[in-house]
Order: sequence, then C-alpha cells, then structure tokens
Amino acid sequence: MPNLNLPEKPQRPNVLLVMCDQLRGDCLGFAGHPDVKTPNLDTIAAQGTFFDNAYSACPTCVPARATLFTGKTPAHTGRVGYRDGVTWDFPHMMPQEFTNAGYQTACLGKLHVHPPRLACGFETLRLHDGYLGCYQGSDIPHWMHQDVHDDYLHFLREHVDHPVWVDSSGPECNSWVYHPWLYDESLHPTNWVTDETIRFLETRDRTRPFFCMASYVRPHPPLDAPRSYFDLYNERDLREPAHGDWDNDAAGERDGWVTNSVHGCRDATLRHEAMAGYYACITHVDHQIGRLITALKRDGSFNDTIILFVADHGEMLFDHASFRKLLPYEGSTRVPLIVRVGKNVAASTPHRSESVVELMDVMPTLLDLCGVEVPEGVDGASLAGEVLKGEHIERPYVHGGHAFTYEQSNQWIVTPHDKYVWFSQSGVEHYFDLDADPREEHDLIADPTRQARVAELRELLVHELEGREEGFVVDGRLHTVDKVLEVLSH
Repeated sequence: MPNLNLPEKPQRPNVLLVMCDQLRGDCLGFAGHPDVKTPNLDTIAAQGTFFDNAYSACPTCVPARATLFTGKTPAHTGRVGYRDGVTWDFPHMMPQEFTNAGYQTACLGKLHVHPPRLACGFETLRLHDGYLGCYQGSDIPHWMHQDVHDDYLHFLREHVDHPVWVDSSGPECNSWVYHPWLYDESLHPTNWVTDETIRFLETRDRTRPFFCMASYVRPHPPLDAPRSYFDLYNERDLREPAHGDWDNDAAGERDGWVTNSVHGCRDATLRHEAMAGYYACITHVDHQIGRLITALKRDGSFNDTIILFVADHGEMLFDHASFRKLLPYEGSTRVPLIVRVGKNVAASTPHRSESVVELMDVMPTLLDLCGVEVPEGVDGASLAGEVLKGEHIERPYVHGGHAFTYEQSNQWIVTPHDKYVWFSQSGVEHYFDLDADPREEHDLIADPTRQARVAELRELLVHELEGREEGFVVDGRLHTVDKVLEVLSH
C-alpha cells in the first residue's frame, strides 16, 4: 500500500453558510408552518439551535446583505433602503476576515454587490444574482452587463439550443405569477448553485478549513419551481394569508390587477397558485440543501463543519393585502436562522432560542465559533454562547426600518413579545402583541390599556433615530419627513 502522506485535518472548523433570498421565517416545518414541507432544514434545526425571533432589520436584498457581511446595523452601513449601483467599500467584510484567517473561501450563487463581481474577500466566485435590471441597459460598461458577468447564464446557454434569458420561464423577478421551469430540472438555478457548491467542496484545498457560502436566489420570484414541486401544493387547501382589522383592503382591490403590485393580487385562483409556487420553490431548495448535507457526509467533513442557514428577508405573500418585502410586518422582517455545530467542533445541545437576533449577529457568531478575532466596530453580538451553552444574549429589542415610498417608509421596534411600528412619512403607527397575535391581525395602538407600553417602545425608537440626518426626531419626539434616504451620506 503506497504512503499517500495525507494532509492533517485543519485545526479550525469548516463553515457552510447557506442563504436563501426572500424566505419567510415561518415557512419551515420546524417553525410550525401547516403547509410547507422542509425535511432537510427541519433535520438541521432539530440537531442545532433554531432562533424563533430572528429578524432582518432592513428587509430587502442589498441592505440586508450589507448588514450580514459587515456585522453592522443598517444605520452604520449607511444602507437604510434599496438602491443598486452604490459601491461596497466597507473596511471589514466577513469573507475577507475568513480569508485573512487562512480559510479557503468561496461564494456560489447570489452575491448582489456593486460593482458586479466585487470579491468582498472571497477567493472563488461562481455567481448568479437573479434578474438585475440595473445591469441590463446599453448605457453601462460592457463588463457590468449581466450577459457578461453572470456565470449561471453562460452555463444555461451552453445547455439550451435557443436564445435564453434568466426570465425565460415567463414570470418576472417581483411577480406573483407562477409558471413551471421550462427546461430540465438539472438546469434550474437552484440546482446549479448546489452543483457548484458540491464541486467546490470536492476540489477544495484539504490543508485549509473552508468558508463556503451557498447562496440561493429562490424562493425570490420568479416563481418557477419544476412542476413536480408545484404539484405538491396546488391541489391542497393552503392556510389563508393573514388578514388584520387594520388592513388596507381597498388598495388591494385597486392595485391587485398588477402582477408585481406591492398590494398583492385580487384574484383568488392566482393568489393560490402564487402561494403554491412560493412553497414549491422552498421545498425545491430544501431538497437541494439535502444534497449539500449528503456531500459533506460523503467526504467525511460533516461533523467538522458549522452549518448556518439564514435568509436575507421574508415575503409578505398576501398577508395584510401585501406582496413582496420591505414592510415592517412579520412576513417581511422575520427570517429563519439555524446554527448546527458538528460534533467534532464542539459539544452543543439542540434547542430553540427566544433571543431576539438579527443578521448583524451572523458575522461575529461564525468568527467566534471558529476562533477568529472579530474586528472592531461590529454592532452584532456573537451567538456562540447561545449555540453551545444555551446562554441567551442580553438584547431587549431589535430596531429596523426601510426607506421607500410615502406609504411604505417605516421604522419599527420588535421584542420577543411585541412590536411598535411608525411610518416615517405618513405618521401611521401600529402596536402588536406578538405573544397573543403572532400574525399581527389586531392593531392595539388605540387600546387604552396598552398606552404605557406603546410610549415605552416609541421612546426606544426615538433613541435609535436621534441625530439621523433624515430628521426623524425633533425636540425629542418622532417627526414625519417629506423625503427619506435609501443611502446615508456617510
């Protein structure tokens, strides 16, 4: 038998960061959803720590990912709304910290930074960001165009014998329309991310630990899961969307003809198809995550690896006559967060956590679990103590918000038990008792027995917004503004 002189196992644990785009926090079997089937994610949740109160403080793609990569609040990243085309020039980003610590680093799938293919510290990039309208025009540099920089699009065109684009199935990238995937399932972008991730895992440098981000675009629209997944849900009775005593049903009736309306869809059949299509995308992703887990087991690294699963934000999915994201409600803001530590990394006891946590906590948590120094200026908290010892973090609330239109620009405070919402241009307020009303169907803002609590949460929001350049606070009180900023001047 020849002496193969195999390399010694790296001393630090591997990290597999699995991220989905637009996956609601309640859309897992383990989270108690009555319809969605996610057996592989349920397994990881049952073996690890499941955070019931995980939030995205600025719930759209770009600002959420800025927070994830920097460990900073949206106010400190400066990304307090959605705007493409703003250069990412943060002094510390999570992938760079892992690369500096000797990890082999790779991102497979969605990165969504500017300029396109900015590495952010990753050594390997195989990218597909979904449909990016800002990189479609003829007035941008050739190298920025999605035709040029998107790896998946090149892959798909190599395997299809006619002109094809990322939206060739029909539905567009913010639409509630479902149409099944047109091509072989193996060519779907969800499968492609899995294939690319497994290829990285198989061919990695075995002398170093890895930090690998498998980043799926789905269940973000287009809702185009293969037909077999859609059929799992379309003929079933599905739980109706949340409907509150405060909903703007008139806006849904007015705007519900428009396929990408923020006020959803007025046609019951199309709503049902959209929900079935959304759940189908989730189960499709779940089955592909099962392939990643099998790949880790096959090469013997499963128990040497920390797996963290998260989403950048949720999806309203017709709750409260709304669709898409950015709103301050649970469908949009609450995200799934699961951490599983391999048994060769450290001992841990599987459990559910009630700690209120946010995307900014992912960076310090993973660095801490891997024994890598957390850079100065990080706002997030390490959840390592929670994961390994069940120690709750000392955080009473999370502050979130999002700049957008007059109707939708919002700021909010959420605790494990309740939520206060203030719309920063209209001045509309809500208060929800999340313990008694987790779907936010009863607005208690005018309830005389809740006024002391509302005042307490309002003061917390004043504290968070004091000194912001938008002018949200004047003389110690919340102050509506005519103009909001998606990106702060710093």
